Amino acid sequence: MPDITTLPIHSSVLDDQEGNEAIPSHPLGVKPTGNALLASWSLRDHIGTFQHLPDELLLELLEYLNGSDLLSLGRTCKAFYAFTRAEELWKTLFIGSPPDEFTWRGTWRSTYLNLPPSKVPVIDCSDLYSDVLYRPFNCAHISLEPYVTKIPTRNQIPRLPDLSPEEFHAQWADRPFILTEPVKAWPVFSDWSIGSLLSRHGKEKFRAEAVDWPLTTYRDYMADNADESPLYLFDRAFVSKMGLAVGPPESTPDAAYWPPACFAEDFFSVLGQDRPDHQWMIVGPERSGSKFHKDPNATSAWNAVLRGLKYWIMFPSGDKRPPPPGVFVSDDQSEVTSPLSIAEWLLNFHAEARRTPGCMEGVCGEGEIIHVPSGWWHLVVNLESSIALTQNFVPRAHITAALDFLANKPDQVSGFRKNVENPYENFVNGMRKAHPELLSQGLEELQKKADSKKRKWEEIVHGKSEQDEHTSGGFSFGFGDDSDVEVP
Repeated sequence: MPDITTLPIHSSVLDDQEGNEAIPSHPLGVKPTGNALLASWSLRDHIGTFQHLPDELLLELLEYLNGSDLLSLGRTCKAFYAFTRAEELWKTLFIGSPPDEFTWRGTWRSTYLNLPPSKVPVIDCSDLYSDVLYRPFNCAHISLEPYVTKIPTRNQIPRLPDLSPEEFHAQWADRPFILTEPVKAWPVFSDWSIGSLLSRHGKEKFRAEAVDWPLTTYRDYMADNADESPLYLFDRAFVSKMGLAVGPPESTPDAAYWPPACFAEDFFSVLGQDRPDHQWMIVGPERSGSKFHKDPNATSAWNAVLRGLKYWIMFPSGDKRPPPPGVFVSDDQSEVTSPLSIAEWLLNFHAEARRTPGCMEGVCGEGEIIHVPSGWWHLVVNLESSIALTQNFVPRAHITAALDFLANKPDQVSGFRKNVENPYENFVNGMRKAHPELLSQGLEELQKKADSKKRKWEEIVHGKSEQDEHTSGGFSFGFGDDSDVEVP
């Protein structure tokens, strides 16, 4: 019986859900499960008792094996060879026991085993049908263009040349927007590239998710990997590692960059040396990025692109708003579940997301900077290899949100050093010394929110009187808290 991939198919069937590029063949020839419908046999029929296990469970069992055991099992048959080639297995082994020195070899398996390409066997597994093995490969090769172009007018993130602090506080503190001009004045904008960073800091180690690699090694990874979710360099200590001066050019000699004027006011600065992590350098290849999350500690953020292009899709949050399509949040907002990768989310939920009220989208290019308001859900993906700088801050419009988060969600507070025992108290004390009037306003608003929640709870438990019903304007189960934050 012919394989389904050899049958004549209308060209539209080969297209992506929203694009027009066909996915290349899997390097081992593995095919999606649906192809088995027209197949006379499958390699999976020859793995004994294990053929009765779902592919997901089979891979989960393989996670308990070490590298030697995976190699031994992979030699028993073609099916097990394909399953033991799953990159996530070898990535976990590598991260669990990273060697002091290594050469990136294009895949986690080859790097862990120190195998040059010429030593990696090419085995035909074209009679194996598995969505679990094919899905990561498929997601790593979908075209991003259909998802980031033709943005509906109603969804487009506003683009502005610049904003004054007064304009920001009056109209824009709760809205996403892209500024096109301020970053172009930064020395790092004209000076930084992958090449220039390598020449100065190539041997310096930077944090890329779960690994600390020299920048030269990460460059090799960027240039040659097939990961569904490529490692994202996201380093919080880059300023000290690179010896940068950061601050307004009029008061900071040799300043490398500085926040645009509309973002300069940052009330977390009252914490001094005790403030949480707030500055990051971000470097990543095409397809790297961050899945849906909210920024930590109810902060707002700006993200400036120095090289490359980034696609953003964002949603406001609130007690009456569900999370973005495909995202599931625990009752206390402390855990977020979403598809395994950005590409998988794009394939399955992007079309629905574009139709969802509140959706905002935009592409931030070189020399541009985007504003992410406190509490907004956002997903970002690099459309090209990119370099960016980002910083979290607390503007006056969100002082109450920061107070609320630090006071009422201490188990979700993040980024503080371990010796900082009471972030809320430290923030209140700092604000009391530097900005007593703004602190009073923030605490008063926080008390009003607490009183409102208490009244609504009493209404739920005890009901309303008829007079209350006529004077309150109707009943709502909302609790009015828009400051929930999930840390990526």
